[in-house]
Amino acid sequence: MGLRQDDVANIADVSRQTIIAIENERYNPSLELAMKLAKLFDRPIEEIFWRDEQAPRAQ
Repeated sequence: MGLRQDDVANIADVSRQTIIAIENERYNPSLELAMKLAKLFDRPIEEIFWRDEQAPRAQ
C-alpha cells in the first residue's frame, strides 16, 4: 500500500512505537485497534493477527 509506519500510526491514532511493537509481536492490540488496522488494510482481523499455526481452521 506504500504506507510507512508513521502513516499507519497516524491513521490508527497510535504511536509509531505501537505499530513497531505489533509488527514484532511484542504487543497485542486492543480489539478496537485491531479492527482499525483490519479496515485500513482491507483484511479480516484473523488474517492479520493470527500466526499460521494459530489460525482458526475452516470447517
